[in-house]
Amino acid sequence: MTARVETASGRISYTERGTGPVALFVHGVLLNGYVWRHQLQHLSDIRRCIAVDILAHGDTEIGPDQDVSVTANADMVAEFLDALGIDQVDLVGNDSGGGIAQIFAARYPLRVRTLTLTDCDAHDNWPPEAFKPFLAMAAAGGLRSALEAMLADKDRYRSPEALGPAYEHPDRVTDETIERYLRPFVRNEQRTRDLARFLAAFDNAHTVSVERCLKTLTAPTLIVWGTDDVYFDVQWSRWLADTIPGVRRRVELRGARIFFPEERPEEFNTELRAHWTGAQST
Repeated sequence: MTARVETASGRISYTERGTGPVALFVHGVLLNGYVWRHQLQHLSDIRRCIAVDILAHGDTEIGPDQDVSVTANADMVAEFLDALGIDQVDLVGNDSGGGIAQIFAARYPLRVRTLTLTDCDAHDNWPPEAFKPFLAMAAAGGLRSALEAMLADKDRYRSPEALGPAYEHPDRVTDETIERYLRPFVRNEQRTRDLARFLAAFDNAHTVSVERCLKTLTAPTLIVWGTDDVYFDVQWSRWLADTIPGVRRRVELRGARIFFPEERPEEFNTELRAHWTGAQST
């Protein structure tokens, strides 16, 4: 089911499936909740799985002056849960969504039943070097033309110069998936501007500032990391494991890249299921 809910930050779009305790999935830059479709499909037997579209992404609607930083997104998540009457969640984040998840967990620790972090922003390791050319292009005013070019020729999206390095098998990313991710950004000028503002707000001061709180986070935490990620080296999974006392398991997926929740869902879903059931039994 796809729906929207009003919050102080905007009209937040989300997809949900299943019943029971809530698992909330938070995506990263240039994507939307569709990236979590395999998790919603295969884990809805044990969780009410919700994939949210973060600010400036997907079908979420915001005002032109709405703060779209990762900290603002973390606060939006709290507003979103309040609007749905949800007290506590199993929180899962990837890429920018992992940074948002860390900030949410630091600011609202009692609302996190469990935490799962995959390849993501951590401490002062973002924006990653491999993504800086894209940020520079957007800052120079080329974002809309780049998005339109990738939509007109989907192989541009899959190329080494664009999002190809985010995937283990970029050739397997379907045209439909690329449409789902990018089309919302060009629906009107404000949506493109909102994405540009999201990119311009990349500042690792947001994640550095929560390190002290992460060092006290006791929620059962799982870290799953692809070893072939060109953006976030596997060493950062070790940093997170050393920093968060609640970490119970750290997993390295050999050869996987940042968007492995979409590419290798069976392995990831197995880890999530074991993490959630293990936390319940303790």
